[in-house]
Amino acid sequence: MAITSTLTRTRTNRRGIRIRRRKHLSSDWIEAWEVLLRPLIVGVVHGLAGSAAVALLILASIRNSSWAIAYLFLFGLGTIAGMMVITMSIASTFRLAGNRFQHFSRWLALASGLVSLIFGLFLAYQIGVVQGLFSTHPQWTPR
Repeated sequence: MAITSTLTRTRTNRRGIRIRRRKHLSSDWIEAWEVLLRPLIVGVVHGLAGSAAVALLILASIRNSSWAIAYLFLFGLGTIAGMMVITMSIASTFRLAGNRFQHFSRWLALASGLVSLIFGLFLAYQIGVVQGLFSTHPQWTPR
């Protein structure tokens, strides 16, 4: 949310009627940083949420706190870089297909969405039903 202040200016038009105008002044750099930082923060949260278990397992084995912080920093940078590369490769494919083949781009977006949905449902079924997460006595054995 941008920091804004409202100014009310009063002026008279040609007929002598007073007009009140409200003009919202906002700091452009605050809005620009908001636009740039919001996707970055969402990406960092998604990236770390998906791989936090791996980071925590390795962090538990590091005894020196300065090495643990360095590992966590490098892990975060690697996660961000990996997400950026994957996102850019997928986005560039859609952009290229969208510019040249508009009909194909729609089908590609629909197909990728359906594949993601089917994979997510399959994964939820495997974990929840087959492996017993939703049963009365869930059990998990690492492989």
